[in-house]
Amino acid sequence: MTEPDGGTGVSPLDDGDARTLPEDLDVVREALVDWYETDNRSFPWRRTEDPYEILVSEVMSQQTQLGRVVPAWEAFLDQWPTTAALADADRSDVVAFWSSHSLGYNNRATYLHEAATQVETEYDGEFPRTPDELEELMGVGPYTANAVASFAFDAGDAVVDTNVKRVLHRAFAEIHTADDPDYETLSNALMPAGESRVWNNAIMELGGVACGKNPRCDEASCPWREWCHAYRTGDFTAPDVPTQPSFEGSRRQFRGRVVRLLGEHDEMDLDTLGHRIRVDYTPDGEHGRAWLRGLLADLVDDGLVEVDEPGDETIARLQR
Repeated sequence: MTEPDGGTGVSPLDDGDARTLPEDLDVVREALVDWYETDNRSFPWRRTEDPYEILVSEVMSQQTQLGRVVPAWEAFLDQWPTTAALADADRSDVVAFWSSHSLGYNNRATYLHEAATQVETEYDGEFPRTPDELEELMGVGPYTANAVASFAFDAGDAVVDTNVKRVLHRAFAEIHTADDPDYETLSNALMPAGESRVWNNAIMELGGVACGKNPRCDEASCPWREWCHAYRTGDFTAPDVPTQPSFEGSRRQFRGRVVRLLGEHDEMDLDTLGHRIRVDYTPDGEHGRAWLRGLLADLVDDGLVEVDEPGDETIARLQR
């Protein structure tokens, strides 16, 4: 991440590690959590701390869009509300349910059935609580174990999935340019101690809502725009986005930001507008007044914006 003035604004993780964190780390953390808690997608498994219900949601989500998982998850728990109920079920019924709801590989249904049996027979009906213990359950790998430990017990490490990698790759210049970025080290250093439940939900939500393959930085009010390397430079490539999206970082994108801002305000002076549409705006810099005047000239030619210059000021407003 970088500060708005273009400085690095970062401090070492520890022991001279080249990967770095923002100096204002607490502010960065608060911005993300506040954004998540103010407005997030409402999935029913986010409203429970039952490890069984969370495990079912994690297994179902591995190959299925979340919107389609919701009715399947609810129906599954209606039929088998506890590990005891699932362990007592006929495995063929569980597989048939999985197949009928198009939830991906049927062996995941058999693993889930076996995991429920393990909880009942090996753990006396009490779910193991740590990622290492949860990995002992059939079909539960490191990612799922950590997710259940985080969301059920608030006792996990930072979750690192494709969405999280994309966020970190774009947000941090040091990750973006590294040959072999250490996502796990950075993720765990970012996460506030003992807050894996809210943090992991928040950063995965950021990747799913604002920082997808086609980012929606402004539309989703991304809380990290102020520090984000990609937002500052327009380079939105990521491990799962090898080709630069044509819209991101383009004049067309900044034209859209100008029109959107002028639609929210009666008028804006040149420098106020510049600072609002890009974090690296400096009046005399590469992306400064001359660049912005050119952008406004295009919009004037298109009949979208009008520009007045009373005295030494430049005032822009939407065409009336």
